[in-house]
Amino acid sequence: MLTRREFVSVAAATMASIGYGDGGSKAVAQQRLDLDRLLRFEPLGQVTLLHMTDCHAQLAPLYYREASVNLGVGDMAGLPPHLTGAEAIKAFGITPGSPEAYALASEDFEALARTYGRVGGMDRMATVVNAIRAVRGPDRCLLLDGGDALQGSYGALKSGGGDMIRVLDALRVEATTGHWEFTLGSDRVQQLYGNKDRPGLSKTAFLAANVRDIEFEEPVFKGWQMFEKGGLLVAVIGQSFPYTAIAHPRRMVPKWWFGIRETAIWRLVTHVRKAGADLVVLLSHNGFDVDRKLAGRVAGIDVILSGHTHDALPQPTLVGRTLVVASGSHGKFLSRLDLDVRAGEMVGWRYALIPILADAIPPEAGLKSLIEEIRAPDADFLATELARTETTLWRRGNFGGTLDHLICDALISERDAEISFSPGFRWGGSLLPGQAITWDDIYNATAITYPAAYRTTIRGAFLRTILEDVADNLFNPDPYYQQGGDMVRVGGLSFVIRPDADMGERISDLTLSRTGQPIDPDKGYVVTGWGSLNEGVDGPPVWDVLAQHLRKQKIVKGVARHSVTVKRG
Repeated sequence: MLTRREFVSVAAATMASIGYGDGGSKAVAQQRLDLDRLLRFEPLGQVTLLHMTDCHAQLAPLYYREASVNLGVGDMAGLPPHLTGAEAIKAFGITPGSPEAYALASEDFEALARTYGRVGGMDRMATVVNAIRAVRGPDRCLLLDGGDALQGSYGALKSGGGDMIRVLDALRVEATTGHWEFTLGSDRVQQLYGNKDRPGLSKTAFLAANVRDIEFEEPVFKGWQMFEKGGLLVAVIGQSFPYTAIAHPRRMVPKWWFGIRETAIWRLVTHVRKAGADLVVLLSHNGFDVDRKLAGRVAGIDVILSGHTHDALPQPTLVGRTLVVASGSHGKFLSRLDLDVRAGEMVGWRYALIPILADAIPPEAGLKSLIEEIRAPDADFLATELARTETTLWRRGNFGGTLDHLICDALISERDAEISFSPGFRWGGSLLPGQAITWDDIYNATAITYPAAYRTTIRGAFLRTILEDVADNLFNPDPYYQQGGDMVRVGGLSFVIRPDADMGERISDLTLSRTGQPIDPDKGYVVTGWGSLNEGVDGPPVWDVLAQHLRKQKIVKGVARHSVTVKRG
C-alpha cells in the first residue's frame, strides 16, 4: 500500500501530467474551460475502462459541495480519501481556484460555484463518454456503473427506478451493481434487472456475486460477465453493498443476504482467470476503505472500481498490484482508465478523473431529449418554489451540513419534539445563497421508500446507545465492520465524539440544546426522525414535513451550528 508521502508525490505528478493546475485568474480559467481541455489525454494500451458511480438518479445538472470533514481511523487516518478542503488541494497538487479545486474540494465552494457553474447532468455525461468512444473506438471502451443509480430523486421514486433504467440503457452502460436499488424491493429489482436465470427490462447487466438466497445459499444474480474489448477478455465481477440488509429495512429483501464474502471473491477471480480473462475488474459498492483492505487480501484483481462512499480521487490508489479507483458521485465525475495488458498482466496504465462541468460541456442531443421527455410531466411541480435560501445548503460530510440541520429543525418544529434524528445519508444536491428551494431540491435530499417522520419517546441512556452504535459503524478501525453511511445528524442535541476511542466509549457530554442541561439517562425525551428501519412506523413523509416548514420560513437564513464536538486521540 502507498504511504501518504508516496501518494502525494504520485498524485501531484499525475495532476501535472494531464494538464491540471494551469490556473490564472478564475475568469481566465473559466474562459479556457472546454471539452477538449477536460479530455486532454494520450491514449494507452488496448482497453479503456469508463466508470461512474452513486449518481443517485440525478438526471439534470446541479451544485454539489464535497465534504469538509471525512475522518479516517486506524491505518486509514491521514490517507486519501480522508483529506479534505485545503489539505486535499495541497496533497493533490491542485492550483487553488482552478476547476479541479472546485470539483474535488469544499474550499471556497460558493465563489467557485458561481465561477464554474453546475456539475453533472446525464446528457453531459453522454457527451464525454461519446467523445472518448470516438477517439478510442467503442470496441475498446467498457462503460460501467457502480450502483446507487435508481434512487435519489422524485422521478426515480415515482417510476420505481424506471426513469434511470432508460437513461443507463441510452448511455449504453454495460454492467452495474447495487445498493439503494434494493430499497425498491426484491420484486422490482428483479423486474428491472432480472436474476441469474432470466433477463429483466434493462439491457445493462446487473452483477452481484455476493447476493445469496437465505434458504439455499444460492446466487440470486449473475456474479460476473466476460466482455471482449480491444482483443482482450475483461472479466467484471459485481459486488453489491455488503450490509444492505442491515442498513435498510429487512422487509425489502426478506429472502436475500449479502456480505463481503472475501473467499467467494477469491474463488471467482481464480475461476475467471481459468476461463481466459486477461483483465479482472471488481465493480464494487463496498466503500473505499473496504476495497482498499480487500485489495490487499485477495490476489489477482487488476482493478477495483469503488463506490458507496462518494469519494473522488484524482489518482488510483495502488495496493500491491491492484488499482483502486474512486469516481465521486451525483454524475459529477467520469473516471477514464486506459490499460496496457500483456500476456494476462497489466503492464501500464493512464488515468484521468474527468469533472463533468455542465456549463462547459454541451449536452448530447439524444440524452437531452430523453431527459426532457422523462421530466416533462412533473416539470411544473418540481420547479415550484417553497422558500429561498440566504445561506449555502449542503449535506456531504461525516457529521452533516447545513441542509441536514435544516431538516432536523423542520422535524423538531413540525413534529413538536425536543430532539431530532436525520439519517447519515450522503446524497442530495447543494444550493447557493439566493437560490429558490423547490420540490425538486427537497426530493433530491429525501426521496426514499420508507420516509415516515416518526415521533416517539426515548430514554436518555438509549439516546447514547443509538449514537454509540452509529459511531462504531462509521469509525470502527477495521473497515470490514463499517456498515453504513455517515454519522446520524442530530437536532436539539449536542455531544462530544472521540472517533479513535474504543467501542462504547466514543460518545459523551450529551446536552439538550434548548435548556443547556445534560441529558438525564433515566428521563424520557420526545424524539422525531425519519428513515426508521422498524415495521409499522407512523408519520407523514419527511418531504411534506420539510415543505411545510419551508413555506412558513419563506427565507432560510444561517442554520449552521456546532452540535458535534470532535476530539481526536
